Amino acid sequence: KVLDASTLSFGTRVRWFAICFVAGILCSFLGTALLWLPKGIKLFAVFYTLGNIAALASTCFLMGPVKQLKAMFDPKRLIATVVMLLCLILTLCAVFWWNKKGLAVLFCILQFLAMTW
Repeated sequence: KVLDASTLSFGTRVRWFAICFVAGILCSFLGTALLWLPKGIKLFAVFYTLGNIAALASTCFLMGPVKQLKAMFDPKRLIATVVMLLCLILTLCAVFWWNKKGLAVLFCILQFLAMTW
């Protein structure tokens, strides 16, 4: 079943999964490190959000994008998916438009919890 998910070979999909997953982790750690700089909250929000998107995209290489979306929007996962996607957007809104650092950190925490859920 897994091999039917994509036209890419299994080895290629595993490599791209690893690349995206590691890139996501690195972006998240880099964002956390940049948090301590002056005005680092914006960098933190961007890198942390990009890290979560890259980590989410990594599973698309294993499952295939259609199967990934079907799994994400399954009734069991629908609330977590909506919360996660909403928090991705709200994190960036809180930092760039509303200038609310506390909200940005709260939305990052909610991103993490929704991805874990």
